[in-house]
Order: sequence, then C-alpha cells, then structure tokens
Amino acid sequence: MLTLDAEQTAARTWFEGLRTRICAAFEAIEREAGSDAGFDYIAWDRTDPSGEPGGGGVRGVMKGRVFEKVGVNVSTVGGTFESEFGKTIHGAGEDPRFFATGISLVAHMANPHVPAVHMNTRFLRTTKQWFGGGADLNPPIPVDEDTADFHAALAAACDAHPGVGDYPRFKQWADDYFYIPHRGVHRGVGGIFYDHVEGDFDASFAFTRAVGEAFLDVYPAIVRRRMEAPFTEADIARRNEWRGRYAEFNLVYDRGTLFGLKTGGNVDAILMSLPPVATWS
Repeated sequence: MLTLDAEQTAARTWFEGLRTRICAAFEAIEREAGSDAGFDYIAWDRTDPSGEPGGGGVRGVMKGRVFEKVGVNVSTVGGTFESEFGKTIHGAGEDPRFFATGISLVAHMANPHVPAVHMNTRFLRTTKQWFGGGADLNPPIPVDEDTADFHAALAAACDAHPGVGDYPRFKQWADDYFYIPHRGVHRGVGGIFYDHVEGDFDASFAFTRAVGEAFLDVYPAIVRRRMEAPFTEADIARRNEWRGRYAEFNLVYDRGTLFGLKTGGNVDAILMSLPPVATWS
C-alpha cells in the first residue's frame, strides 16, 4: 500500500471525486435517452518492479444508447521506473522513484453527430513535481458551434488562473500533439494540452481542477444538443473511419498509453481508449 502525503492525498481525492461526478452526469444522459446503462467498475492492483505493492486504480466502463463506449479511469501508482524508461521522464534520470495519480476519460458515441472526447488530468512526482493534462474534442462531423463552446470553456478555465493557465499556448500544444504525422491530419478539433506545470502546488492544482470543472460543464451540454440528431449509414461510415484515426494515434503516438504500459498499469484500463468499432479503407 502506498503511503501518501497531504498533497498526494488531495490530488487523488479530487480525481476520484471528479470521476464520480462525471460518471453520474453520463448516466443521467443515458436515462434521458431511455437507457438503464451504467458504469461497471473493476479495481486493479499494480506490483512494482521491486516486488513491492505499487498502487492501482479503478477502471469504469459504460456501454449505452448514447455512449456506445465510455471509459473513466482513476489510478494512483508509485514505486520505481525501469532504468531506461525512467531516463525519458522529467526529473527521473538520476533517481527512478515516482508517484502518479490522475483521471483519464475517453468517450466514443453512438450518434456520429455527437463528438467523441478525451480528457485527462494528472499529478506526478519524481525529483520534481508537476500537473499535466487537458481535453480535446474529436467529432466525426464537426460543428462550429460545438467546437467554439468547447474551446470557450477551456479558455475561461485558463483565463481564471493567470500565471498558470495559458490558453493560446496550451491550445497550440494540443494542435501540435494531437496530430497524426503519417496521415497528415489532426485527431480532432483540438482543445488544450499541458504538461510540466510546476511551481506553487496550490495554484497549479487549482488550475487543474478548473480544467476538470470546465469539461464537466461543457461536454454533457454538447452531448444533449446532438444526441437526437438523425444520421445516415454514410454518417456511421464516416464515424468509424475517424475512429480508426483515433486508434492509430493512441497506439502509435500517445504518451499516456506508453506510460501506462511501461509502468505496469492495467492493460484493459490503458486500452479502454480504443473504440468498440472502427474501420480502415
């Protein structure tokens, strides 16, 4: 069992509470659609390479009428990085000990007019400590209103925390990061991405909480706006093709996928980001 200090406990508690509220909001949408779908939760434990207990997490997955597949995971892990991988992590080049806690969410939607979405926020400690995360919207059929509202919510979260939040920089970071070089396309319509937000713990943590709150406020509203829109077989085909792009990015380029696999995380939780159905031409 990991022993946590006050900052680590505060971060873990926040991420777990956000998970609970997000899952409740998504289940409420399913009820509005006449579905009784709910999240199934599976706890998992991690063994550190040293052989000691290395924390664990809870994988939550729901398959419903609106959310074809949505995963909301929380984890709190710690121990030591394997030597070569540790050299690639901020602050772990000389000392491989680490701690990480966070929430990760990916939703793939049944209706092609409802955008898929990704969100995660996390707190890490090596010889340094920092917050990271963000959110990005992935619509098969982009709608300017949805894109504008999603970005406005994240921009407001950044603007409310000057000195930490930097919307223009974090938006550009998302555009650069969520890009598929071998396709020459972006994964979606962007959002924000940030990492290595160091400095004052309270200020950085407050900003990270604001990102979570912004997501919880804006995304369910977008879902409700589009979930009853009529769609065609051609729309489904377009959705499934874009899901293929999403899968390619997460398997080839995503740093979170690599981090989870390299640190002995639960494989099913790590790969919950993959869509239930996708196509490649």
